[in-house]
Amino acid sequence: MIRKPCEQAIIQNLRDAGCDEGTVEQFLHSQRCQQLKLLALHRKKLLDRVHLEQRRIDCLDYLVWQLQKQTEEESSYEHHRTENL
Repeated sequence: MIRKPCEQAIIQNLRDAGCDEGTVEQFLHSQRCQQLKLLALHRKKLLDRVHLEQRRIDCLDYLVWQLQKQTEEESSYEHHRTENL
C-alpha cells in the first residue's frame, strides 16, 4: 500500500518516538481525538521511564558521593596521623 508523504512522515515520527507497530496502526486508524489520547499515553509512558532512570542516576550519584567522602575522610585521617608521629 502506497502512503501519502505526509502519512509516511507521521509514521516515521511515531517510530522515532518509540511507538510500536501496533500503536502506529492504531493511530492511523483513529479519529483525531483518539490520536491525541494515544500520543498523550505514549508520552506519559516515556516520561515515567525518564523518571525511573533519573531515580537510578540519583542513586548512583549518591553512592559516588558517599565513596568520595569516605575516601577524603580516610585520606585526611592518614595525613593527620602521619603528621603527629
